[in-house]
Amino acid sequence: MMSVVRWLVGAALFLALLFLSLDNAEVVTLRFFRVATWQAPLVFVVFVTFVAGVAIGLAAGALRNTRLKRQLKRMRREAAREALPAPAPHGATPAKAAPSPDGQPPFGIG
Repeated sequence: MMSVVRWLVGAALFLALLFLSLDNAEVVTLRFFRVATWQAPLVFVVFVTFVAGVAIGLAAGALRNTRLKRQLKRMRREAAREALPAPAPHGATPAKAAPSPDGQPPFGIG
């Protein structure tokens, strides 16, 4: 049911934008700082502006995502470093495990 509503809304939006673009097909002149001029249909200018805005937004999001991933990686590295046991003081020897009640050493120690 939800996918049908999504398709209907998408189709309505597409038709509205199509009729809007057909209604605004006259040629406009863009002036770039009185150095150059460019003439194109208004719908094309709006489309190019929209695509440029989407590209800039995606690039900004990708940069932010990369920065956050780097920060997360650094924080995980720091957390892993803090989780390691502190090294023994200079000259200290590791403690030996106590034997089990039956007199046998624990597994792996001998």
